[in-house]
Amino acid sequence: MTREEKATVIGDLTAQLADAPNIYLADISGLNAVDTSNLRRACFKANIKLAVVKNTLLAKAMEASDKEFGELPTVLKGNTSMMLSETGNGPAKLIKDFRKKSNRPLLKGAFIEEAIFIGDETLDTLVSIKSKEEVIGDIIGLLQSPAKNVISGLKSGGGKLAGILKTLSERE
Repeated sequence: MTREEKATVIGDLTAQLADAPNIYLADISGLNAVDTSNLRRACFKANIKLAVVKNTLLAKAMEASDKEFGELPTVLKGNTSMMLSETGNGPAKLIKDFRKKSNRPLLKGAFIEEAIFIGDETLDTLVSIKSKEEVIGDIIGLLQSPAKNVISGLKSGGGKLAGILKTLSERE
């Protein structure tokens, strides 16, 4: 690869890192052709971009990026695949689901909207992260709950009140 080609690849990687809010680095070595194809297909269905990258070029792209990757460049050893996603927990769920059939991919590290996660042991934590849409749904549900309670109380209370008034008027 010539210097110009390397510079082009580094520029492309830097642009991808700048555009993606969530970046996962995984090791997919050891997967056979069928499993690799299935992983790529699963990533495509989940709207996750999967790319095998050279460690040195990715490290240089991380240096050139505006984002602060902290300790993430230290995991760039061996085979590295980069997963880019709009949702924070999407790739983690995909990796966990894919591991039911195989022992790979292994999570090396992740950059989730300014937070850095290092190591495969953080996978369960990453799976439990809620996406922006899930958090908004939870907030809306919490906001609607008191209003629903008041409305149901007024509806049931109106029937009770009418019954009490009718009983009192019949007594007289």
